[in-house]
Amino acid sequence: MHVQLPVDHSGSDSENQSGPLLPRRPIDRLARPLARFLHIEATSGIVLMICTAVAIGLANSPWAETYLGFWKTKVNLQFGSFQFEHSLQHIINDGLMALFFFVIGLEVKRELVHGSLSDIRRATLPIAAALGGMIVPAGIYLSMQYGQPAVRGWGIPMATDIAFVVGCLALLGSRVPNSLRVLLLSLAIVDDIGAIIVIAIGYTDHLDVRFLGMAAVVIGVVQLFSYLGVRRFPPYIVAGMIAWYAFHESGVHATLAGVILGLMTPAKASIVPERFRVYLNQTSKSYEADESEVRVRRGEQVRMLQRISRETISPLEYLETALHQWSSYLVIPIFALANAGVAFQLSNVNDPVALAVILGLVVGKPLGVLAFSLLAVKSGLARLPEGLNWSVLAAGSFLAGIGFTMALFIEGLAFGGDSFNNAKTGILVGSGVSAVLGMTFLLWTLPKPTAQSS
Repeated sequence: MHVQLPVDHSGSDSENQSGPLLPRRPIDRLARPLARFLHIEATSGIVLMICTAVAIGLANSPWAETYLGFWKTKVNLQFGSFQFEHSLQHIINDGLMALFFFVIGLEVKRELVHGSLSDIRRATLPIAAALGGMIVPAGIYLSMQYGQPAVRGWGIPMATDIAFVVGCLALLGSRVPNSLRVLLLSLAIVDDIGAIIVIAIGYTDHLDVRFLGMAAVVIGVVQLFSYLGVRRFPPYIVAGMIAWYAFHESGVHATLAGVILGLMTPAKASIVPERFRVYLNQTSKSYEADESEVRVRRGEQVRMLQRISRETISPLEYLETALHQWSSYLVIPIFALANAGVAFQLSNVNDPVALAVILGLVVGKPLGVLAFSLLAVKSGLARLPEGLNWSVLAAGSFLAGIGFTMALFIEGLAFGGDSFNNAKTGILVGSGVSAVLGMTFLLWTLPKPTAQSS
């Protein structure tokens, strides 16, 4: 989940994408429309849908063998006796996706500290709904695959894809009550926490204690950096890369390094706005001094201003704002291109694994969300938010069955690459059906927009 920044739609020269005080540059004519497009709430979901359609289309085209083979291209990094060789798909799923999981860690930390999960009274309902949305789908899958080799895929239908849910809600517009929006996005955040735990516990086959100890030491060094007040990013980047490699070699999935570092990111700014305003006043007065003296000190003042202005927001807020679009518009689309390519056959949909995934997402998700929400409210542990009734919640709960990104990720861990295309078929069909049902039921249950006279 990410708060979209407001976009200025005026066309004056003083209010452009470069800032209100900067002159308009030729590049702004190209960059400004793109920036507006990227700030539209539904855009990330649209981009993800396009990449998914491209992957599926190419996987079912005459170029399927070339396309799928491209992601198996070996990438070799060698330095002296050190050698790191894996497929391109592995680099994406274990390496590039670490950035996605880092952003998830930041979002979880923000919600726990400042958001809807910071107050236990507000958090009870989405936590209960998320638990139901994880337990029931996993139970359906296990009941259908118990004793079978594919039982390892029990975690596939457990998580909700935030990007697709946000996209669906945005397409419905202002008719969607804010209480439902907050509930579903909070549920998706809790789902992510559950998926992270599932990945760490359920899909770790072996552990190398030496590398696990190395990862723990590096995490300790990161904590020491934070305690000492190290605010520049390069030391953390180096430590993060070492932690990623240690987790990768330990047997624990390497992307967990991103989650842990995201959760460790400070959520408090070092400088309050009042102190920053005082500094700005002092700096403006110094520019009124002798011109030669100002010219000599200008470089130093600019560097100091950059440093101090950075400290007026928390590292968590800064990194989430800086990395969210990279995660949404680069990492996840590339992941979809590398993993969503499935050769569709009608027989695949009738496969027991595909059916278990589809029923887990389409039936288990809404059933679990609704049942556990009802249990939490009836027991007095939670209450239904204002402006939300049970029919709208039931309709919206189908959107929780869109499990695309995390489901594909867990499928890769459970079955290893493309050995179980039937599971991928189940993910794509189940997520698609959940999206259609959720949108349809919400259109049916939400109040109809009323025409307003001008």
